Amino acid sequence: MKKLIVMATLALAPVFSAQEMVSKPVQSYQTAQYQAKKKAFVDNLLSKMTLDEKIGQLNLPSSGDFTTGLAKSSDIGKKVEQGLVGGLFNIKGADKIKAVQKVAVENSRLKIPLIFGMDVIHGYETTFPIPLGLASSWDMNLVQQSARVAAKEASADGINWTFSPMVDISREPRWGRVSEGSGEDPYLGSEIAKNMVYGYQGKDLSAGNTILACVKHFALYGAGEAGRDYNTVDMSHIRMFNEYFPPYKAAVDAGVASVMASFNEVDGVPATGNRWLQTEVLRNQWKFKGFVVTDYTGINEMVDHGMGDLQQVSALALKAGVDMDMVGEGFLTTLKKSLSEGKVTQAEIDMAARRILEAKYDLGLFDNPYKHGDAKLAAKEVFSQENRNVARNIAAQSMVLLKNENQILPLKASGTVAVIGPLVNNSINMTGTWSVAAKHDQSVNLVQGLQANYGKNVKFISAKGANIDYDAKLEEIYAAHGKITDRDNRSKEALLKEAVDVANKADVIVLAIGESAEMSGESSSRTEITIPQSQVDF
Repeated sequence: MKKLIVMATLALAPVFSAQEMVSKPVQSYQTAQYQAKKKAFVDNLLSKMTLDEKIGQLNLPSSGDFTTGLAKSSDIGKKVEQGLVGGLFNIKGADKIKAVQKVAVENSRLKIPLIFGMDVIHGYETTFPIPLGLASSWDMNLVQQSARVAAKEASADGINWTFSPMVDISREPRWGRVSEGSGEDPYLGSEIAKNMVYGYQGKDLSAGNTILACVKHFALYGAGEAGRDYNTVDMSHIRMFNEYFPPYKAAVDAGVASVMASFNEVDGVPATGNRWLQTEVLRNQWKFKGFVVTDYTGINEMVDHGMGDLQQVSALALKAGVDMDMVGEGFLTTLKKSLSEGKVTQAEIDMAARRILEAKYDLGLFDNPYKHGDAKLAAKEVFSQENRNVARNIAAQSMVLLKNENQILPLKASGTVAVIGPLVNNSINMTGTWSVAAKHDQSVNLVQGLQANYGKNVKFISAKGANIDYDAKLEEIYAAHGKITDRDNRSKEALLKEAVDVANKADVIVLAIGESAEMSGESSSRTEITIPQSQVDF
């Protein structure tokens, strides 16, 4: 009788070098003398800034990843030159980032440097297990190490701010973004939150290989009704503080530099415009000292919540405690008018600008705006063999073996093994969801990984067996962000026959079934979390 191994999660394995664990908040190095010096510097800079330049610091557009030649001539380049941009995201590469930074510090009036953000969620180019997989290791050393490697790679390539960790508690498995968090447990989520912050920010934000962390999504984003992304949240304060708030609080206590507001409502008011949440809880109760950024067009989306027009919701967000507007440009286009009409105050604008400038000061950007991003360092640090060894070990430690009947694992290094499943020869899906910077062309599929491990001692044969889903239109959706599923247009009978023929030639069958990378993630919730019917039938 053939032996059968069923796999629902794919990854590879071993070797890593120990690194120092950070066990205290990053602010611990900021002495009273340091704080006084920072305040004096920012006070002086604010005194020189025009209203437009202050509002400009609150503006975070997406770069569109333009080429170095367009850094100055593009619309964003012109705004940078005018002091109307505080930071950029979605730009990758040390040379591109340096070109834009050069416009800011050489061509703008006050030469204020930019910060550069990216969704470095589970690794930069070296990819680690998705956060839910990483949480399965229950190993805080490995959790912190994954963030440390990601910070070293991202900073070498010019990034100095990540929109991570995502620590939303969720007890609704249909919610697609469970893949990006640490599950349902407040204690585990809190431990992971602080260790991710320590890994990204290290002991000193002014070091060249540390980056700002951003805990998200504040708050309760994982509690949307029925697991539908962006849906209504209705929750008692007792449950908020006991079950959902702890991981955010842990990140704040660990010294996280920034917080991202969530899309959902809290007590009937969108989090982006919720003063109780962003000021009373976050700043007054928890003593958070960093800055708050919206999620993508979070301010604009409050219009759809019935909170007013763009000018009204922009004023609402600022007064709630939001400091930076991602993409929507509501602050940039309306705050000046709102100030003249008495709907916001100069002090509120100044405070938001101060928080952004203080973060740049902590990063050491005023001393050296080009400290992050060195093409030579990036060539050595990014996607290095050492970092990939770390990732292989962490992947191995995060796997969950549910059953090993008759001790079939580990596989014997002999005979013929059939590797069957919809994605066994697909490498691009191996990096998982939210792998923005990953080198997909360097990914190793399951068959290649097994062959590399067992060499010539084992003969590996493979077949698809079934498509991810019967529905071709659904597979087009699953192929978001370039994660193509390699759909096979043969009939299900032809796919099955081929798989059976391959299986009949083997001593052991490795059956890999489940989801492709983008079946879970943002805006990818599922009504049922069962294996798709095409694979069940197979």
